[in-house]
Amino acid sequence: MLYIIIAILIFGVLVATHELGHFAAAKLSGVKVNEFAVGMGPTLLKWGKGETLYSLRALPIGGFCALEGDDEESTDPRSFGRAAWWKKIIILCAGAAMNFLTGLVIIAVLYAPATGFRAEVYGGPLEGYGTENCGLLAGDRFLSVDGHRVLVYGNARFFLDRAGETIDFVVERDGRRLELRDVHLPYQERTDENGNFTRLRGLTMASTADPTDFFGKLAYAWNTAIDLVRTVWISLGDMVTGAVGLRDLSGPVGIVNMMGQVGSQSPTLFDAVWNLGYLAALIAVNLAVMNLLPLPALDGGRVLFLALNGLLYGLFRKKIDARYEGYVHLAGLAALMCLMLAVTLSDVGKLFGK
Repeated sequence: MLYIIIAILIFGVLVATHELGHFAAAKLSGVKVNEFAVGMGPTLLKWGKGETLYSLRALPIGGFCALEGDDEESTDPRSFGRAAWWKKIIILCAGAAMNFLTGLVIIAVLYAPATGFRAEVYGGPLEGYGTENCGLLAGDRFLSVDGHRVLVYGNARFFLDRAGETIDFVVERDGRRLELRDVHLPYQERTDENGNFTRLRGLTMASTADPTDFFGKLAYAWNTAIDLVRTVWISLGDMVTGAVGLRDLSGPVGIVNMMGQVGSQSPTLFDAVWNLGYLAALIAVNLAVMNLLPLPALDGGRVLFLALNGLLYGLFRKKIDARYEGYVHLAGLAALMCLMLAVTLSDVGKLFGK
């Protein structure tokens, strides 16, 4: 139960951090902020400072940043609607930027005690698979697999598993960078000595340890954050192609439950903190990417309309009527709520084994 509560707080803090990004960008851009709230629901505590009302609310599930003229027309010269287009884009993107920065900071903190990081190398061919002359030599360090950079440990195996029969590699061998094109490594189906079915490419993976310093940790933290962004994009691609379905998605209920399980099943307190921290970083980066998708009701959708209006004004001296844009965002919000409801019901079903 303790880890469930911690998971709820973490999720709430990440959403509030997103709103903090909007708040900071608005203040720096000179746009009036009417209220900045941490949490949702009934107000527990509120105070005013300058033109902004600050509030702490009962439910630790996020927060909001109420900008003047954001949802309705305003004659205030410092309203969001009257701000320059580039200021609007900065304010809209600042939430996602803050989420990404939060994830990066969490990862950097997790890696702070590290003395080195593992890297994937080619371990050698499997006997009987005919891969001895594939071009790879034992000890080759993977830099790229099938056109994807190897940023962190695990990338080489991941992209190797997703690749087709013919793969391009970039490896480091004896300090030199080598490109290996069209390496034929098809999956081969076998039955092992115990009668178990196997489907392997006929090669093995090994690892090497690289010592690191302060700047090396920062670089690896950055690579990890970028890799998380790439992972989110790959997951979105799998959704579009149908490789994953509704049952594979998780909303707040599923995320909180997963974080609770990860925390409670970790063998030590240190492992629990590390695992929850890594999940928090993944969620933070996920929020950053998802919010910038060019879909109605999301920050990315609003940026898209700003770009469309800029293009239309430049070509025809006309803009999309604000009412119609509002209708599109409202429809997008309704669709998003329906999706969230479906995902939440799916999460609840998973909790009860249905």
